[in-house]
Parts: sequence; C-alpha cells; structure tokens
Amino acid sequence: QVQLAESGGGLVQAGGSLRLSCAASGLTFSYHTMGWFRQAPGKEREFVASIGWSGGRTLYADSVKGRFTISRDNAKNTVYLRMNSLKPEDTAIYYCAGRSVYSGVADRETAYDYWGQGTQVTVSS
Repeated sequence: QVQLAESGGGLVQAGGSLRLSCAASGLTFSYHTMGWFRQAPGKEREFVASIGWSGGRTLYADSVKGRFTISRDNAKNTVYLRMNSLKPEDTAIYYCAGRSVYSGVADRETAYDYWGQGTQVTVSS
C-alpha cells in the first residue's frame, strides 16, 4: 500500500521560507516521478512542481518559478519543496503526489496516481 506523508507546513510571515517534506512508503520511490500540488480556500487544486524519477528533470508552475525548489533524496524516499519569498497567495493545503513507474514530469492532476493527506501552509501579510 502506497503512503505519502507530508510534513513541514505551518504559519510564516510574508517573505519567509518553509521546507515541506513528503516521505513515501510502499513503492520503489526512485522509479516514480513526484509532484506537489496545492489547494487554496474556495479554489481548485493546482499544480506547483514536479520532479522526475531520477531527479534530472523538474517542472514548475509560473506562479512559483524562481521562488520554490523541488528536490528529492531517493535514499530517504523523500521529496522536498523549498519555498522562499512566500506570499499570502501561497496560503493553501499542499499535497504530495506520485506518478506511476517511469512516468515523466507532469502538471496535470489526473497524471498522478498517489496522493498524500496534505499539509497546511499559511502566509500572513
């Protein structure tokens, strides 16, 4: 059974930073592209970032490009999202997601097969 467990969310002031982590179990982590999505109150879930199974390819939403960095440690079965220069509009529940084996980076929610429960990020102005 695949499990994705996010952590690292919290309350931060605008301009601050946070690092989210997502620990994966029940799958051969190094074979799977991973991604981060977010859902703000009253809005649909949206793509944030994706990283290929080898870590060689990344993809970002325009809204976070240059501020957020996705990375992974295959030895620890963990994917990270480093968020800098946070803005109030970054406030959302952040979800970790995984694709099927050897699939590439993707920004479509439907491309992902596995989902975590989410972690809340709140940015105060």
